Amino acid sequence: MSTIRSREDLLALRKQLQREQRTLRKRRFLSQPALLIGVGLLILLLALALLGPLLTSYSPNEMKIVERLKPPGANHLLGTDEFGRDLFTRMIYGAQVSMSVGLAVAVISSTFGLIIGLYASYYRTLDHILMRICDGLVAIPAILLAIALMSALGASAVNVITALSIVFTPNIARVVRSRALVIREQTYIEAIRSQGAGATRIIWRHIAPNILSLLLVQATFVFAEAIISEAALSFLGVGIPAPAASWGNILQAGKLVIYKAWWMVVFPGTAIIVSVLALNLLGDGLRDFGDPHIKAKRPRRKGKLFGKTV
Repeated sequence: MSTIRSREDLLALRKQLQREQRTLRKRRFLSQPALLIGVGLLILLLALALLGPLLTSYSPNEMKIVERLKPPGANHLLGTDEFGRDLFTRMIYGAQVSMSVGLAVAVISSTFGLIIGLYASYYRTLDHILMRICDGLVAIPAILLAIALMSALGASAVNVITALSIVFTPNIARVVRSRALVIREQTYIEAIRSQGAGATRIIWRHIAPNILSLLLVQATFVFAEAIISEAALSFLGVGIPAPAASWGNILQAGKLVIYKAWWMVVFPGTAIIVSVLALNLLGDGLRDFGDPHIKAKRPRRKGKLFGKTV
């Protein structure tokens, strides 16, 4: 009976501990305003990108010359462009392009950066080779390297993803390597190695899981930078080819009629700013949420102590 009771007490204690941990994580999540704002804005942008086509009856490439450069109104919520195309519709489809390109670049560059950084931190020979290649790529300004790659590959959405993935992978690889070098020297890694564990097991089962939180934060920043870079490439004419809708393409067309149609510059520019701000806030919030040294803010209790409100 005592054994059964002790086992039941242990299970009850474990469940209570799990509930307390969930409560603590929830409190830490709610105590991060940057994380909450970033998540809210990102959900709003994704909802508009996915569900936005249901809110409009226009086609993104449908031209009506008689309605060119119409200001925002009842028929066209955000006005029309130089070919009479509905700007709200093109903004929605441009959000799909920007979000898909940014997400693809973040996933691809994070995956290859994780692999390169882990193996470079564990093998000295690979470290000298891979890190010198990364140093050479990082030394070139990102936008110039992206333009050079797009000039060689050609303008298309797939080539934009490929070029930006090449641009951002070295930065992630360097961050992963620096973190993995610290973990590699920990005592428990040496103990696992002394027990006969292979390099693959140590890298992927004991080092990689401790880097995933850092990698997630870096991926959100790469997501934001990829959106800006894609818009810049499209603005310069080497990104998403026309007539496909893209925030950069809309800005490029709007600069020619900026004095007649201010909405063609203001609305896509605002969309880029809001999306990048949301992702940066999300990254900062995730970094603070995963930092054990930052304590969750406790709600202040109102009361009186020696005649003062506390």
